[in-house]
Amino acid sequence: MAISLSVVLMLAIILVVMIRGGSIKAGPAVVAALFGFFLASTGMAPTIQKFMDSIAHTINQISF
Repeated sequence: MAISLSVVLMLAIILVVMIRGGSIKAGPAVVAALFGFFLASTGMAPTIQKFMDSIAHTINQISF
């Protein structure tokens, strides 16, 4: 749960920066947010979550 909350927060910040910077307009941003919201309620949600968890685990294993 902590990973998904931090990913949502990070993506929200990126979205706000992109809207304010003018690289994405408000309309497409709303469509993208709604797409993500509805995608989360489909059968693909567990697969996407596993994929994101594996990416987070891989990043966590990288030592500098």
